Amino acid sequence: MYAEGLETGFVDFGQAVTIRSRSRMNLASTITSSIATFVLIAASAAGQTAYKAPRVDGHPDLNGIWQANNTANWDLEGHAAAIGPVPSLGAEFAVPPGLSVVEGGKIPYLPEAEAKKKANFARRFRDDPEIRCYLPGIPRATYMPYPFQIVQGRTQIMFTYEFAGGVRSVNMGKAGEAPVDSWMGWSAGRWEGDALVVDVTGLNAKTWFDRAGNFHSNELHVVERYTPRSADTLMYEATMEDPKTFSKPWKISMPLYRRVEKDARLLEYKCPEFTEELIYGPLRKQPKKQIE
Repeated sequence: MYAEGLETGFVDFGQAVTIRSRSRMNLASTITSSIATFVLIAASAAGQTAYKAPRVDGHPDLNGIWQANNTANWDLEGHAAAIGPVPSLGAEFAVPPGLSVVEGGKIPYLPEAEAKKKANFARRFRDDPEIRCYLPGIPRATYMPYPFQIVQGRTQIMFTYEFAGGVRSVNMGKAGEAPVDSWMGWSAGRWEGDALVVDVTGLNAKTWFDRAGNFHSNELHVVERYTPRSADTLMYEATMEDPKTFSKPWKISMPLYRRVEKDARLLEYKCPEFTEELIYGPLRKQPKKQIE
C-alpha cells in the first residue's frame, strides 16, 4: 500500500511507519530465532562431549567387546589402494585405501630408521610379524581387524584379543618396572577423569605397527588413553616415544566401536598351525635321490 501511495501521490505516513516497524520486528524475531537455534546446536554438541558413561566402582564402565573400523593395520599413514601379495587373486586380497590416523600425517623417523622402514616395506609380505602369527604388541593389537574384549576389575583390567589369543593385564596399582621385554609389554594403568590411561613399557623390538613395515626399537614407550564418547564408542589415543627410532613423540587416534550383536563374543583364532609351512617348510628334510 505504501508503494501504491507513492504511485498515486497520496501516502499514509502513519501506515508507512507501522509497516516499517513491523518489518523491523520481523527481522529482530528472525535474528533471535537464529541465535536460539545456534545456542541449541552448541548445547547439543557440548552435551555429546560431556557424555557420562555408566560407572563401575566410581569409574567409567569399559566392559565389552570392541573393534576398530579403519585401515590402520595396513598402514598407519595415509595410503592408496594397492595390489596384494598374490597377484593372481586380483582384488580379493588387495590393500584398501585409507586416511592417516597419525597426528600430522607422518611418522617422524630418524634418517637411519626411515631407511629401515623402507626395507621393511619391501619385505612386508615375508617379514611382517602378523604373517608369522606372532603376538601383535601395543598399540597394533587395538586396531587389527579383529575384536578384543575389556574385562574391568578394581585393581586389574584385562584385555583379551581374538588374534592369536593375545592377553595382557593392566595393573591399576604400582606396577613397577617391566621385569623383562615381551610381545605385549608391561602395562600400568590409572584414571584421569573418565579416561583410562595405560603406560606400556617393556615391549620387544620384534613387533611392527602395521603391514607397511612401520616399526620401533625396544625403547618404545606407549601411553594409551581410552575415553568413553557415547554408549557404544570409545576414543582411543596412543602416544609413542622411542628416541632410537623417532625424532620426537607422535600420536595416533581413532574411535573404537562396541560389538552390539546379541551373541557378540571372541572366537578362537589360534594361527600358529597356519604358519608351519612358512616357518618350518625350508627345514624339512628332503629325500635323497635314488641312484639309478
